[in-house]
Amino acid sequence: MVLQIQPPTQSEVIYPDSDGQPVANNTIQFGWIVEIKQNIEWLFADDPNVFVAGDLFWYPVEGRNKIVNTPDVMVVLGRPKGVGVARRRHRLCYQQWKEEGVAPQVVFEILSPSNTQTEMYKKLLFYDRYGVEEYYIYDPDRNNLREWLRGEDGLDVIPQMEDWVSPRLKIRFAPLPEGLQLYRPDGEQFLNYTEISRNADQERQRAEQERQRAELAEQARKDAIPRLLQMNLSIEQIAQALGLSVEEVRRRSPS
Repeated sequence: MVLQIQPPTQSEVIYPDSDGQPVANNTIQFGWIVEIKQNIEWLFADDPNVFVAGDLFWYPVEGRNKIVNTPDVMVVLGRPKGVGVARRRHRLCYQQWKEEGVAPQVVFEILSPSNTQTEMYKKLLFYDRYGVEEYYIYDPDRNNLREWLRGEDGLDVIPQMEDWVSPRLKIRFAPLPEGLQLYRPDGEQFLNYTEISRNADQERQRAEQERQRAELAEQARKDAIPRLLQMNLSIEQIAQALGLSVEEVRRRSPS
C-alpha cells in the first residue's frame, strides 16, 4: 500500500480588528469624529446602501493583512449598512474583496497632537493608492482644513475650500475663524449628539401637544352635535358645519 502524504494546508490569514489603541487621543478629536460620522449616517439614513464607519480597519488586498489603515471616518457608497439594518452585514473590519471590491470613496481624518507628518503622509499615499476619491484632514487645534480630490493622476489638492461642496456627499464645508462648519444639502448645519437629542425631544413635545389639541378639537366638534340639534339644524347642516360625515352625526345624535 502506498501512503499518500497530504500537502500542508495554507494557514488562514488573520485580519485583526483592533490594535489596542484608543479611538481618539482627546475629547476634541473624539467629538469631531462622532459628529461627522453620525451626521453623515443621519444624512443617508434612508439609503440602505451607504455604509458609514468610524475607526474601522480597512483591508484593501486579500491575503495581505499588513496592508491596512484605520480612517477616523469612512463612507462607502454602494455597500449595505451594518447593524440595525441587516445584522448579517455586521463588520469587524472592512475587507474590500468581500465588498465587491468597492473602496471607501470619502475619508475624514481628525488630527490630534500625537499625529506626525510622516504618519499623515503615509495615510495620504495609502488613500491615493487604494482608490479614495475625497480625502479631508481637519486639525481642530489649529482650525486648519486640508483636502484632496481624485483627478486623472490620483488625489489632487483642492486649492480653495470656501463653500466647497463634496461631490459624493453633497455636504458643504465652511471654514470660519471660529471653527469649521459643515452643512447638509438642505442647508441645515451639522449638529452634535446633544443638540440633535434636544431637538428630537422638542419635536416630540410639539407633536404630543398638537395631538392633544387635535383630540380636544375633535371632541368639541362631536360634543356640539346635541346642542346644534336643539337649535333645529338638520343632520346635513350639522355635518357641513362641523366637517363630519352625515353618518357620524347620526351616530352621535341622541336617540
